[in-house]
Order: sequence, then C-alpha cells, then structure tokens
Amino acid sequence: MATLSIPLSPNSFCLRSFTPKSQVFPIPKLHSSITITCSARDGSESKRSLFHFKEIKNVACGILAVWALTATSPVIAANQRLPPLSTEPNRCEKAFVGNTIGQANGVYDKPIDLRFCDYTNDKSNLKGKSLAAALMSNAKFDGADMTEVVMSKAYAAGASFKGVDFTNAVLDRVNFEKADLKGAVFRNTLLSGSTFNQAQLEDAVFEDTIIGYIDLQKLCTNTSIGADGRAELGCR
Repeated sequence: MATLSIPLSPNSFCLRSFTPKSQVFPIPKLHSSITITCSARDGSESKRSLFHFKEIKNVACGILAVWALTATSPVIAANQRLPPLSTEPNRCEKAFVGNTIGQANGVYDKPIDLRFCDYTNDKSNLKGKSLAAALMSNAKFDGADMTEVVMSKAYAAGASFKGVDFTNAVLDRVNFEKADLKGAVFRNTLLSGSTFNQAQLEDAVFEDTIIGYIDLQKLCTNTSIGADGRAELGCR
C-alpha cells in the first residue's frame, strides 16, 4: 500500500490574493492502493491567513481523495487485466436473470461472467435483460434476440454478435474492440461512449441510432461499415 503524504503550507497552493503567479504540482502516477494524508506546518501567520489556509487544505484533501477513488475504481480499461474466469458451473445461465444491482451504472456485488458462453440463436432468454458491466469477451451471441437489453459498461471485446438484433437496446460505454458485429441491427439503439476499434461492422444497420458527435466521428473511421450504414450514421 503506497502512502501519499502531502505537507501543506500557506505557500503550497496559490491564490491571487497571496501570490501573483500560479504554480502547478504534478500528481504522481500510482498503481496500488492509496492512502492520502494531508498535514499542515505551523507558522506565524495571522488568524485570517490561517483561516484561509485551512480552507485551502480542506479543498486540496477533497480533490486528492476524489482522484484516489477514481484512480482505483474497478472500471475495466483496454490494457487492464481481467479477473479470473468464474468457476461457477451455471455462470452462463446468469445472463437469463441479468444484473439488477446498479443496472445502467454498472455497479454490482459480483460481475456477470459470460466469457466463452454460447447463446447462438437464443430468441427469448436475453431479450430485455440487464447485463450492465458483464464480461462478454469471446462469447457467442450470433443470431440472438437482444432487443431492449441493457449492456452499459459491458466488456465485449472479441465477442461475436453476428446478426444480433439490438433494437431499442442501451449499449452505452461498451467495449466492442475486435468484436464481430456483421449484420447486427442497431435500430434506435443508444451507443454513446462505446468503442468499436477493429470491430467488424459489415452490413450492420444503424437506423435512428443514438450516439454523441465525438463518438460518431470515431465510429465513422471504421472502414468495415458499408455504404448504407455510413449513410444512416451520417458519416462524411
């Protein structure tokens, strides 16, 4: 466990009322659990100066605490190691129940591990389910009905969704890197924040897709999207 101890003094942080120039202090890059300790040195400043200094110290500690929580959050990044594959014998059936804790925020007490599961041509068990933050890499969903499914923050890198119907689904912040999405239907589907790096999107349908401008620009760089898909997205 690393300890970040930051001594603070009236000159540690700059306000216009104290000094004319701003100072920038780099935050060290840490990869382990973090404990933040904020302390102040005694000085001979007036009561008014000490009062302002205490306010600065409290703000600084608050900012550092938020940064520490963000840095250690369990959100799965592209270069982050995934947890070990679940050994539960019925883990693939968990998709038929879904995740009811946190839902769109991807908060859960235990992740839904669907990696390497096969749901090919499933037309009834996945429709409308909440699979927020599910681990789906290398799973097969080809031909499945996933209309109205919620997959916020799901990790679906390398998964196969050929011909899947995602009509009215919520697919925000999903990692679809290198996923096979040939012929997938994203009709009236929320795709904001999702990534499609090296995904296969031939013949995919994007009718009335809901996506932010920046995310759209990134999606349009995928050369596998056909002419019809690019026209539906409004790619230039």
